[in-house]
Amino acid sequence: MPLAVELQRVGFAYPGAPPVLRDVDLAVEPGGFVAIAGPNGGGKTTLLRIALGLEQAQTGSALLFGEPAARFGGRSGIGYLAQRSDLGIESPVTVREVVAAGRVSRRGVFGPLRRGDRAHVERMIERVGLADRSGAPISTLSGGQRQRAFIAKALAADPQLLVLDEPTAGVDVDAQESLASLLDRLHRELGVTILFVSHEFGAVERFVERLVLVRGGVVFDGDPAALPATWHDPSHVHP
Repeated sequence: MPLAVELQRVGFAYPGAPPVLRDVDLAVEPGGFVAIAGPNGGGKTTLLRIALGLEQAQTGSALLFGEPAARFGGRSGIGYLAQRSDLGIESPVTVREVVAAGRVSRRGVFGPLRRGDRAHVERMIERVGLADRSGAPISTLSGGQRQRAFIAKALAADPQLLVLDEPTAGVDVDAQESLASLLDRLHRELGVTILFVSHEFGAVERFVERLVLVRGGVVFDGDPAALPATWHDPSHVHP
């Protein structure tokens, strides 16, 4: 079985700026739960976008499930929550409608969902703990609840890979802990590969199997328990 994500000697620089990434190697096994952390500007989001084929590596190669990431043909099997995945604060769209959109994208056709699809949407809403809010406008939810709704949307497409970029930004500590517990449960129950990308990894540290710290390159890759105590604030990690 091919690796879910494979980067080999990846390098990248934005025009007129120093390199953001240099000689990055990363291999993520299917079914893994991996946190990618580092300071703002350290290159973790660029790394993520290259891994997903949204940016082209200038040196090296990026593969998704064995295919070149930029030409990956299974986009419907990637659940991606970009930074600040949100709708306008006054949006009238409901939680159910948001999650149903994920199922529509999986089927690749528009129009009313079939009965089985609608039942799947409801199951995903229940899985993230929003069954009692399924008919509520997304604008009435807290930040943590909105993130749960967008996770349910991604899960509605039955993804092989769930990628979350700064999912705890702007939510309180209790919501961060709750979200981390939810991701741990989804990983165990569904077996989905999860990449959790954030400058703060404390909430998921006890759940993830592997922590990758990025600052221009990979400066730590392993069991979070092996991380030196002085490195627990990624902004202090030295390249």
